[in-house]
Amino acid sequence: MKSVQNTIELFRKAGYRITPQRRAIFSVLAPDVSHPNAEDIYNNVKKDLPDISRTTVYNTLNELTDLGVLDPVSSISKNAIRYDPNTEHHHHLQCLNCHRIIDIDIDMQNLELPEKESRDFQIVKQQVTFFGYCPDCQKIKEGKR
Repeated sequence: MKSVQNTIELFRKAGYRITPQRRAIFSVLAPDVSHPNAEDIYNNVKKDLPDISRTTVYNTLNELTDLGVLDPVSSISKNAIRYDPNTEHHHHLQCLNCHRIIDIDIDMQNLELPEKESRDFQIVKQQVTFFGYCPDCQKIKEGKR
């Protein structure tokens, strides 16, 4: 994610007010690489701002997404939308057990859909997710055998 200060400037340019709640959400997201869901973000902000509402968090996440500061990432976990502050082109690994999502930077720019499927469809972004088991979950799985 852009720095907190850059995000504040972007919000101001878009005509949004900078409230303590928004500033706290930006501060929680800026260093986070865990691809948190809205509830994770809400719980982290709530530690410092106990009166914050879920609605404020959801609205701010939608605004950040609309401004291109966050990318929503589909997840197989019960909280299906996670947020990725890394908006640069990259792909993901997702653990089928703990649902952790990890950024990977591999070149798949030349990946193309067959013409039949892509006809009249303008591709603006691609993201590939590989599913498997992270090292921690592999160890747990092996220990149970």
